[in-house]
Amino acid sequence: MGYEYDTGNIFAKILRGEIPNRTAAETEHTLAFHDIRPQAPVHVLVIPKGPY
Repeated sequence: MGYEYDTGNIFAKILRGEIPNRTAAETEHTLAFHDIRPQAPVHVLVIPKGPY
């Protein structure tokens, strides 16, 4: 059973620049950015740039 990638999800919108973020690091394949509601003094999310 496969699932289709939802291009309207919040992470896809961040990758397209529709939602601003505070980038911590970026590579060809990933984007790391600071959480807008951190649960720790430093809380960074890392997401893939592809539709996985």
